[in-house]
Amino acid sequence: QVQLVESGGGSVQAGGSLRLSCAASGRTFSTYAMGWFRQAPGKEREFVAGISRLGGSTYYADSVQGRFTISRDNAKNTVYLQMNSLKPEDTAVYYCGADRYGGSYRLADEYDYWGQGTQVTVSS
Repeated sequence: QVQLVESGGGSVQAGGSLRLSCAASGRTFSTYAMGWFRQAPGKEREFVAGISRLGGSTYYADSVQGRFTISRDNAKNTVYLQMNSLKPEDTAVYYCGADRYGGSYRLADEYDYWGQGTQVTVSS
């Protein structure tokens, strides 16, 4: 069993930055691919970024490419999402997910565990 807890959300002005963290319980964190998704009011959950088990491969939605960076520190059982040049359309609840098998980072249904989410609000 893996428990995920997101933190680092908040309210910022457009152009600002935030770093989200997702802390995972369990001894086998390094065996999970990880992903970040977001969900805005009235919208479906949207893929944001994914990272392979050891961090060697990363994947991004076109909408955040070049602005967001996903990383992980397996020694700390933590995955991060550095968000720069934030835009109002980035406003959403951000969730981290863990995937035991990897390979389908963009599909929410492939993830086995989810955090509770953290709110990110970007004002213009």
